[in-house]
Amino acid sequence: MTSSSHHGASKLQDRSRKVAAPVARRLWTFHLEGFDRLPETGPAILCPNHISFLDSAFLMVLLPRRISFVGKAEYMDSWKTKYLFPAMGMIPIDRSGGSKSSAALAAAERVLRRGDLFGIFPEGTRSRDGALSRGHTGAARLAMRVGCPIFPVGIIGTREIQPPDAKLPKVRRHCTIRVGRPIDTGRYDGRRDRLAYRQVTDEVMFEIMELTGQEYRDVYATKQSEDLPAEPARVAHVEEPVDMPRPVLSGLA
Repeated sequence: MTSSSHHGASKLQDRSRKVAAPVARRLWTFHLEGFDRLPETGPAILCPNHISFLDSAFLMVLLPRRISFVGKAEYMDSWKTKYLFPAMGMIPIDRSGGSKSSAALAAAERVLRRGDLFGIFPEGTRSRDGALSRGHTGAARLAMRVGCPIFPVGIIGTREIQPPDAKLPKVRRHCTIRVGRPIDTGRYDGRRDRLAYRQVTDEVMFEIMELTGQEYRDVYATKQSEDLPAEPARVAHVEEPVDMPRPVLSGLA
């Protein structure tokens, strides 16, 4: 089944949220900030940092609206996730790039044009050590094509609940999710060039960094990094003020 045959989140997600949200709130303590910034209707792109398998699951459960996410195509190879994840709103993406990745973004565009929320991790993969990596430009391309805002999202605590190599999550832990100020790509109307995509993406990554206090590294988090041992990077405490430098624009990719 290709990305083009996936339609994103359906009523199954709505029904599942009614059951899963109360259960999640009993197992973990959530601190939600900025959710009132999200539009009640209409398309928008959410760009969270990615530190745990639970990141998209928690957003799906806690958001008041239906949201579709891209997820790695490898989930389609297992009978455990092949049918469940797409039914819950996952659009599989082949991370090798090229036309295979473009098919997933085309499916995401259809989700946005019907007025739904769409989530994408700009780093492209989970952080192995908790640091924030350089963002890919897919979200910027979508936002400029559709004409919708991008909301940076900062997630803190899911790595402690379920680290990259853990099979099961730990309960009775805290998770903070912060929705940042919307980024309007309207100032780039008429532009469809790599520099504009990069500028928007770097702005998104800077806002995520301010929301989470993560260490920023101006390099892509490649798939190979998933095989490296996980060592923690510095992350600010939820109550700690964050004063971090803006990411440096070092390329146009």
